[in-house]
Amino acid sequence: MTFLNQEIIKNKRDGKVLSQAEIDFFIQGIANNTVSEGQIAAFAMAVFFQGMNAQERIDFTQSMVNSGDVMDWSDMNLNGPILDKHSTGGVGDKISLMLAPIVAACGGYVPMISGRGLGHTGGTLDKFDAIPGYNATPDNTLFRQTVKNIGCAIIGQTDNLAPADKRFYATRDITATVDCIPLITASILSKKLAEGLDGLVMDVKTGSGAFMENLDDAKELAQAIVDVSSVKTTAIITDMSQVIGYSAGNALEVAETIDYLTGKTQEPILHELVETLCAQMLVQGRFVKDFDAGIAKVNAVLANGKAAEVFAKMVSALGGPNDLMENPDKYLAKANIIQPIYPLQTGYIAEMNTRMIGMGVVELGGGRRMVTDAIDYSVGFSQFCHIGDKVELDKPLAFVHANTQEQADKTKKNLLKYINVSEQPLLSPKVIKVIVS
Repeated sequence: MTFLNQEIIKNKRDGKVLSQAEIDFFIQGIANNTVSEGQIAAFAMAVFFQGMNAQERIDFTQSMVNSGDVMDWSDMNLNGPILDKHSTGGVGDKISLMLAPIVAACGGYVPMISGRGLGHTGGTLDKFDAIPGYNATPDNTLFRQTVKNIGCAIIGQTDNLAPADKRFYATRDITATVDCIPLITASILSKKLAEGLDGLVMDVKTGSGAFMENLDDAKELAQAIVDVSSVKTTAIITDMSQVIGYSAGNALEVAETIDYLTGKTQEPILHELVETLCAQMLVQGRFVKDFDAGIAKVNAVLANGKAAEVFAKMVSALGGPNDLMENPDKYLAKANIIQPIYPLQTGYIAEMNTRMIGMGVVELGGGRRMVTDAIDYSVGFSQFCHIGDKVELDKPLAFVHANTQEQADKTKKNLLKYINVSEQPLLSPKVIKVIVS
């Protein structure tokens, strides 16, 4: 059936419900370039203001999935379920780097398709790009063999995986239509469902460092994803009101991941998030009878070194160093300047503007303002404080890693504006807010 692109846009602009045929026609047009960038922008804005009903969201998402290849693992003879997790993004969010090898060490298969950094949030692929030699865009054969032989592979979106989403998102990013729940839902799920999954866990973040700062908005997105997904999906709403873990910045987060997996340091907030998300995936995969058993299994593969071993094998299989776990300092870039940032008063950390802290990493060169920007993998923050921590004039809030003194000075000055100190002690925010299934 043939439609006019402008009539489809007009229908949605006027608040009409689009048929599956109209949606399929428009999405295929995006994939084969018969829909212009201007038409994509107009359609996105129409959806932004008019929304989509439940059936439109399902049809739109499935059409995005079907715009390219859908992975089929039936010929690989895998002896476990195919599982994945997706995060809506945060500052210091390195959870995927730990989660995939943990779940693989427990018997699951995790073919994780990840993305680059966006705005103030770091990207999983940018972190892996900090590892010399790591190939985030392997051919399909290597990707599938790595998943089969090791249990996980974390790579970037291929040209043939949900190609309509790749083009659609690029236009949304420059037309102020990113924060639209029907479009976010389709964008996330189109890539994940194209992986051929048996189960999915969503980490929907809320707080000052999240795209969904408001808890009600996060709940709405979580419910939308669960409702639209065609595979068993659980959405966990988690706190993003402070930096996750001790570091923010690509090479620094890889180093923290290695420390975490080898048991050297495990920051409590980060650990609770990793435990919770992994345990939920193990419940979905029927590896354990309940959530508590999942927590125990996660900690077992951390303690016995199996998770660290899987991470090392994945890095090596995808072109990275064979001895990264033993010698991270040999491979991970280091900034020229590493300096402490001291508070201006004693007291307790009360709140953070986490979004602006993330932008601080971008300002240092550790993120992108434009898609074409090169990234400095060495910069960022380490030994970051957390809400509720007691601070002293001689106790750093964090250490800045920069490559010029001018950058370091500017970052130190700005960070003091983004962290509020109170005279009264405060409890750290609850890490797990809501579970939607």
